[in-house]
Parts: sequence; C-alpha cells; structure tokens
Amino acid sequence: MNATRPLGLLAATALVVGNMIGSGVFLLPASLAPYGAASLIGWGITLAGALLLALTFARLAAHWPQTGGPYAYARNAFGETPGFLIAWSYWISIWCANAAIAVAFAGSIGAIFPQLVSTPPRAAMCSLTALWICTAINLAGIREAGRMQVLTTVLKIVPLLLFGGIAIWFMDAHHLRLPQADSGSLPGTIQATVALTLWAFLGLEAATIPAGSIADARRAIPRATVIGTLVAGFATILTCTAVLGLLPADRLKDSAAPMAEAARVLWGPGAAMGVAAVAMVSCFGALNGWVLLSGQIPLAAARDGLLPARFAGLDARGTPAFGVLVSSALASVLVVSNYTRSLVQLFTFSILLSTAASLLPFVVSSAAWLHRGDGNGRIVATLALLYSLYALVGIGAEALLWGAALVLCGLPLHALSRRRTGL
Repeated sequence: MNATRPLGLLAATALVVGNMIGSGVFLLPASLAPYGAASLIGWGITLAGALLLALTFARLAAHWPQTGGPYAYARNAFGETPGFLIAWSYWISIWCANAAIAVAFAGSIGAIFPQLVSTPPRAAMCSLTALWICTAINLAGIREAGRMQVLTTVLKIVPLLLFGGIAIWFMDAHHLRLPQADSGSLPGTIQATVALTLWAFLGLEAATIPAGSIADARRAIPRATVIGTLVAGFATILTCTAVLGLLPADRLKDSAAPMAEAARVLWGPGAAMGVAAVAMVSCFGALNGWVLLSGQIPLAAARDGLLPARFAGLDARGTPAFGVLVSSALASVLVVSNYTRSLVQLFTFSILLSTAASLLPFVVSSAAWLHRGDGNGRIVATLALLYSLYALVGIGAEALLWGAALVLCGLPLHALSRRRTGL
C-alpha cells in the first residue's frame, strides 16, 4: 500500500461502520420506547435519508477527493466563509461527540466494573482514560489507527448481527404498538423519531474526511461510504427493533442499558455482561475513529489559511498531531467541566452539542452538489437536502439554538484570520 496513503478500502469502510456504530445502538431503544411502532417508520425515513446522503457524499468524494470532506465541498462550492463555518461547525461536532462517546464508554465499563464509575470524578477519569488511549493510538500513526478501527469494527459488528438475528425471533408484537392518540399527532411523533435515530447515522461521511490518506480515493471513498452506511444501518435497525420487541415500553424507557437488559431476559446475567463488553468495544472503536477525524478537519482548513498554520503540520508519522491533541484537550474540558453531572446527563449534554453542530454540514454538502454537480445526481442531492432540513427542524428548538451559538462563536476567529491573511 502507498506509504503516503496508508488507508485502503477495508479501513475506509471500517471507519464509516465503526464511527456510525458507537453508543447509539445500545442506548436508542430506551429513547425510542415511548414511540412504539412509530419508531419503525422513523427508522425507515432515516435509513432512506442516510442512503441519499451517502450517495451524495459518494458523488462529492469522486468529484472532489480532498481532505476535509464537508468542509472541502462547502469551500469549493460556496467560497471561503461558508467553508470556514462548515469546518468550524463540523470540528466542534467531532470533539463534542468524542466527549459523549468517552462518557458512554465509561457507562459500558461501569456495567462490568461498577466501582470504576461509582462517583462522578471516577466516571470522568474513566472517560478521560479512554479518550487519551485513543489519542495515543492515533499519534502512533494513521496506519495504526486504521488497523485498530478494522479490529474494533469486526469485534462489534459480528456480535450485533448475531444478537439481532437471534433476538428478532423472540419479539412480542404487542410491544410494538403505535403511541396513544393523546401523545401527539402521528406526523409529529414520526419526526421526533427521525431526530432521535439520526444520531445512529452520524458518521456516514467519515471516509470523506481523511481523503488525502486513502489509496485510490476517487473509487475507494464512494464505495466505503455506501457499503458502510448499508452495513451499519442494517445492523443498527435490526438490533434496536429486536430490543423494542422484547421488552415493554414502560420497562425500556427508564433503562440505562436496554440491550443488556434484553439479553438478560433472553439468556441470563452472563449474556447481559457479554452485551456490556460489546458496548465497551463499540464505544472504544467509535472513539478511535472520531479521534482520527478530529485532526483532519482543522488540517484541511489550516492548509487553506482558514485556521492557524500549526494545525496544518504533520509529524514524522504523517499525523496532524497538533489538531488531534487540541481536539482531545477540548473534549477533556467538556468532560471535566461537567463531571458533577450523572453519566446520562453528561452524555445527553454532549450529544446535544454534537448533533446541533453536525446537521449544518449535511445541509450544505447536499446544496454543494446541487450548486456545482452535474444533472445526474441532482434529484438525489435534492432529496438529501430535503431530508437534512426535515431532520434539522425535528431536532428541536434547544438544539438549534445551541447550533446557532456555536456557529456564531467561530465568526470572530474567521474575521481575524481573514485580516491576517488579507483575504
């Protein structure tokens, strides 16, 4: 393999699958429990939207195989300022997601070793340990990070498919009912499930970010994006649906480990511990993948003069070490500054920030293909844009306000950068 492009199709696909399947698949059944069968409609819409986005990103990657993914597409299509805002927004979403996944890792390991997370400071330390182990792996080189991603993806996708494939046969159809009429309109309920299930599909664009490190990027990235989205989407929907059909909603909605609880009902305490172990591996693999990307977005923006030049430097192993370290430091600050919260509260807080910041790149990337792409993909890009806007509205006013605040925080830095470079 080309030494300057150490990631191949397998590693790129593992990056997509591994980043998509993190904590969401293990926690979403509890969030979706109140919606019953309406969640199946939400899953269908989200999967269709995710595939539309995957096809759009595949076309963009083939047209512009550049490091930075959504940032590069926004800059190429709309110019410097939109490009900066997408880079800023997406970078924030990454290190906020890293904080959330590190917290979810602590929750998973706490199911096996409760004493490690028995107090908020211990839980925070456990989260930080996982985060900085992944940071160290990435600093060892992008090839090593890619190998770890392949390994952890295999270790979680196989058990998930086995669990879902077996558990689906024990479902009770009575647990999958439409919510009561007094819980709101059906369209509004479905839109709420779309907003929730979207978290499980964040990361479908992962292979586009380190394009400069992927061999035969024009062919490998589109294939990895579409294949990875299909594999991760099927595994997630199968598993979450099986859990929803195994336990009543009243029991699921307050569960901190719904999949482990379902496994305990089916096969006993040993199976529950096994699911907790898979969740731990899943979170660690997703964290490794997102740490890898955390240095790539500022790397691309810095090369174009939109962020300080230090972000553009590569160490002897070809890793944008400064960007990785700063991103992990910011994620650590988010964990430490909120360590007095419970794990669930901290996870929810971090998810809120990450999701709000990640939706804008989806919208702008879809618009980029409409603006610059050929006619063959315009229908797909239009539908992807409509889905992104639909999900953006469904995410709720609070998340939208956080997203707007995060974007506005970047504008002074952009103005300063333009003044220094004379752009």
